Amino acid sequence: MNRNDKRAIVVGASSGIGLEVARLLQERGWTVGAAARRTDRLQEFAISEQIDITAEDAGQRLLQLIERLGGLDLYFHASGIGHQNRSLQEDIEMSTVETNALGFTRMIGTAYRYMASHGGGHIAVISSIAGTKGLGPAPAYSATKAMQNAYIEALEQLANAQRLNIRFTDIRPGFVATDLLNDGNHYPLLLSKESVARDIVRSLELHRHVRIIDWRWRLITAFWRLVPRFVWRRLKL
Repeated sequence: MNRNDKRAIVVGASSGIGLEVARLLQERGWTVGAAARRTDRLQEFAISEQIDITAEDAGQRLLQLIERLGGLDLYFHASGIGHQNRSLQEDIEMSTVETNALGFTRMIGTAYRYMASHGGGHIAVISSIAGTKGLGPAPAYSATKAMQNAYIEALEQLANAQRLNIRFTDIRPGFVATDLLNDGNHYPLLLSKESVARDIVRSLELHRHVRIIDWRWRLITAFWRLVPRFVWRRLKL
């Protein structure tokens, strides 16, 4: 199949990294189906669908979009939320779990089952470096990102065991200058969404399994993994 024949769906394409990746794929000749909770920001894409990943009909809406697209070669999941929540407000924790865990599972599962019965494909997700360790300032966020890391790893093993032609890419950016971080807090080593999107598209083309963006965050997360738990739990982040 030529690149011009390839079809991608980007969920979470209304802003931030998702929008930039959808634009880059379209520039490279992909037929792109854009999906998001807010459709007013999807007007530049010829094929789009309103999808709220926390809604029970989200999976069915994804299948409808796949049908309109004429098939699916790449499912790119960029939908998610995240907040610092040092006071552990219940509504923030619960909405984070609902979106980043339940909604994520719903959408990835739908894409996986479709590809399993249609010859395979590529599933790529934006998770986060936050899944490396439990982060006190953002408990639900770091926990759900760790869950996403493990879920993709598990599906990769499952697909191989079932001899399915499904590839996976787990994208783990550091802090990216998007609306998600426009909350008045300070975030170090901010990356631009444009540079992150370019790195992502290269990673997809190279079929990378896990990609931490950028080199500074690769060093930092490698160090995090070496920190003993009795030290980590006493750190003030």
